Amino acid sequence: MDSIYECSVLVVDDETALCGMIAQMLSQAGFRTVYTAHSCEQARCVAAQRQPDAILLDVMLPDGDGFSLMQELRRARDMPILFLSARDADTDRLHGLGLGADDYIVKPFLPQELILRLTAVLRRSYSSVLHTEEEKLVLDDTVIDWGSGTVHRGDAVLSLTAKEYAILRKLADNRGNIVTIDALCRAAWDDDTFGYENTLMVHIRRLRAKIEQTPSKPRWLLTVRGLGYKLVREKSV
Repeated sequence: MDSIYECSVLVVDDETALCGMIAQMLSQAGFRTVYTAHSCEQARCVAAQRQPDAILLDVMLPDGDGFSLMQELRRARDMPILFLSARDADTDRLHGLGLGADDYIVKPFLPQELILRLTAVLRRSYSSVLHTEEEKLVLDDTVIDWGSGTVHRGDAVLSLTAKEYAILRKLADNRGNIVTIDALCRAAWDDDTFGYENTLMVHIRRLRAKIEQTPSKPRWLLTVRGLGYKLVREKSV
């Protein structure tokens, strides 16, 4: 497996609109294969036929509950499962985690929070088959650790915000190529891109402060005027 985004994901939720939104969100983030199901029965069929690498599973389904379904699916095949639930009581969360769930995400959630937590679980689960380049981005003496969302430069360790992570990840996935302003806004906000350009510029400036030796004269994260931004493959001269 060359990339975490080659992992297939099954989204199980009885809210059709929400299920579609999550599937679109994952696709825009770079996941190549996303399946959906709206009931326990559908989830069983898709899991058996498609054998997804991970499942995002709603707790309350029309023909059963996610807790029981997780145990059933895990008996057939071990795979990472993350619960999505409107039930935020500690007892529910602890019950899900106690049954062996890899994470428990409470609705409503921020799109990038879901992406970060899913990718973190996938990297933990499939680290042995992922290429090591997937775990880190090396820019001269600066190293970005995707798993922890941190930037390492010398003895300094800086944390990326969810938006910074999403923007940098999009640039890294398209390294050497121009990424348009619209594409970066969609990656960070998963919404209509209108009105986010100035905010994007602020995040780009903050990213440069973390990854560039001289942020005012960037060597890695370049502006392509009128088009967008580019993360160069080699140091610019």
